[in-house]
Amino acid sequence: MQKIGLLYHPKIGESLRLAQSLEELLTSKGLSTWIGSAWEDEEARKHIPDLDLIVTFGGDGTILRAARMAVPQSTPILSVNMGRFGFLAEAEPEKAVEILPTILAGDYWLEERIMLHAELHRDGDQQASYEALNDVVVGHAVMSRVVRLATYVDGEHVAEYVADGLIVATPTGSTAYSLAAGGPILHPQLKVVLLTPIAPHRALERSIVLPPECNIEIRLSTEYPAVLTIDGQIDTQLEDADRILVSVSPHRCNLVRTQPRNYFGRNLLERLKQ
Repeated sequence: MQKIGLLYHPKIGESLRLAQSLEELLTSKGLSTWIGSAWEDEEARKHIPDLDLIVTFGGDGTILRAARMAVPQSTPILSVNMGRFGFLAEAEPEKAVEILPTILAGDYWLEERIMLHAELHRDGDQQASYEALNDVVVGHAVMSRVVRLATYVDGEHVAEYVADGLIVATPTGSTAYSLAAGGPILHPQLKVVLLTPIAPHRALERSIVLPPECNIEIRLSTEYPAVLTIDGQIDTQLEDADRILVSVSPHRCNLVRTQPRNYFGRNLLERLKQ
């Protein structure tokens, strides 16, 4: 690793200070660095293709941003937890200085997480496309109003949801919104897709686990405002008859790990106790 990117959370003052401290450490070792805000996507995307490693200083949301920025390079991400839960984090702030030399020496492994690719189609034309590490959500934008979501898997009609919305999640996202909506927790290294309805009415209430090769189509029917949300961070207004296509992305998120490979169960119990 020769060039390291340091992404800090602009709303957490200590995040920038720690990033600057590690920048001094890395430059003292003769490494090239770039430091930037995780909220300045356009600027970060200019630098990421040249990076060998991205270090994030923030919560899980900062990692989600970094994962999307890293497409299509799939640049490895080391996460320093400065958020609340830190499901995805590798190190706490006090361990950041200690862990970096270990990683630079090559003593680490990469945990590959699948991502989703989503497309918004309207009137026969593709309007936009997105990558997501956690989830793609189609839902209402007005309280107390449901949306109707005809859902197809590989062209077969599998459900007609009348609900607050529908979550299409990766195993990474199974501990996020999907879990709050009653979905199961999946091991993060599984290569599957999870469908979880949000407060469904007269419809299938359980989550559905699908294989990674499947293609999901959601056809929206609504008289009220609706929204497409990517990783809980990007919102796009939807219209009646819009179609959302979701599949497993060809790109991956690579998380740098120094913990034992069986870390997930221990970390899960610790995070859920918070």
